Amino acid sequence: MANNRVRFLDTTLRDGEQSAGIGMTGEEKMEIAKQLERLRVDIIEAGFAASSPGDFQAVNNIAKEVKDAQICSLARAHPNDIDQAWEAIKVAQAPRIHVFLSSSEIHVMHQLRKNREEVMELAVSMVERAKGYCNDVEFSPMDATRTEPQYLYDMLEAVIRAGATTINVADTVGYAIPSNFTTLLQDIQERVAGIENVTLSVHCHNDLGLAVSNSLAAVEAGARQIEGCINGIGERAGNASLEEIIMGLDTRRDLFQIDMGIDTTQLYPASRLVSRITGMAVQANKAIVGENAFRHASGIHQDGVLKNRSTYEVMDPARVGVPSNSLVLGKLSGRAGLQSRLEDLGYTLSREEISNVFESFKVLADKKREVTDRDLEILMDEEKREAGEPISYTLDQVHFSSGDHDIPTATVRLHGPDGISTDASTGNGPVDAVCKAIDRVIGSSTRLVDFNVQSISEGLDSIGTVTIRIESAGRTFSGRGASTDIVVASAKAYLSAVNRLLAADDEANSPAIGSTPD
Repeated sequence: MANNRVRFLDTTLRDGEQSAGIGMTGEEKMEIAKQLERLRVDIIEAGFAASSPGDFQAVNNIAKEVKDAQICSLARAHPNDIDQAWEAIKVAQAPRIHVFLSSSEIHVMHQLRKNREEVMELAVSMVERAKGYCNDVEFSPMDATRTEPQYLYDMLEAVIRAGATTINVADTVGYAIPSNFTTLLQDIQERVAGIENVTLSVHCHNDLGLAVSNSLAAVEAGARQIEGCINGIGERAGNASLEEIIMGLDTRRDLFQIDMGIDTTQLYPASRLVSRITGMAVQANKAIVGENAFRHASGIHQDGVLKNRSTYEVMDPARVGVPSNSLVLGKLSGRAGLQSRLEDLGYTLSREEISNVFESFKVLADKKREVTDRDLEILMDEEKREAGEPISYTLDQVHFSSGDHDIPTATVRLHGPDGISTDASTGNGPVDAVCKAIDRVIGSSTRLVDFNVQSISEGLDSIGTVTIRIESAGRTFSGRGASTDIVVASAKAYLSAVNRLLAADDEANSPAIGSTPD
């Protein structure tokens, strides 16, 4: 389908959630979906409806609430998956069912354990089933870039005849190199009958660090739908980073000569939101949205930027939504100043919400001489996290003592379902002692698999954010906390992860159905 409009399918809520250690609540998924709507992505892959009742409900809720984007659910080539996908999305204004099926010899032999003819028949029959529900059907041959070319052409031609409206070439294991990926896409357009009547799409993984390069090469080769995730999260090394693809196309319009409907000023807010909810920090030198993306350290660069920013910046930071003003607030600042700055940063709050945030701001301002934009973002992250995540226990108080000749000891007091409880523990350090004390209060037993500390701003009074991942019974849960005291931040993060574990234990009938998709 020849045109100059590139559409974007965001799969942060589906493939992104498959990142190790990520588990989002329904409320968190809705929050991300609404930000993606503000970003004006064309299609939101809201989840894999058949995987669990919780995911079905999240997809269904998004389909009801989000109006300015198509809502899509993934489905294996299995009747129940397709039926569940339709039930979840049929209330959407513009629903889409996305059917996927392995096509490579490796997957067909070792995963599906079927012959090629059986796989071909399954692809056709399941696309037909989806088409019976929904006019908009996407089909993905999983591991397409390692599939024997003629078999791939035959499969694509067959599913187009069966009613597929989007053909998505999935580089499932990040195997492609831009030059040979371009050749594959050109061959598909030349050899697959009917391809000119559907949308050609690509879904690239980043195992070799080439997902964005392959996606941009695909646009040059004629693909008009690109799939990816905010911050490039996803299975293994992640998916194509949507913000990098978008700004590559936007900055080099002279080369690509394409149009898109994205509001690029929503990219930075989307990145911060996804980072907060998933607990996956964005590396400082990450393109487009990293902390250092528009910072200049060397004298030569600083001199050039002061004279003309275009000397060392190929895009305006405001173009991606990076706050242009670094107004500093302090303990003498009032509600009006705080509200104005938060609005500049993209937050819209009710009077009640402003009152709550202002109280937290004053507590922080008493601890810090200056409260910067980054501090405010973390403050808002904490407020939204506490309001949106499952909470069984809240931290009322933590006390610890430690030293190079002392045994680290911690006491915690928690508010829980049965009221206030207090307990204490020792550990090999103050953080270990705090986590063990929390376990004693709750009666939980987990294994800490990741502990990450990040300073938000410069100075000894900087807020520190802690991301913790715990493991229990083969499941991984993440939590995040922030404070000017790193041990307190650790206690918040650990308790956040434990609350997610407890919520998962309470969810009825939560086991996933079948295998994990691409």
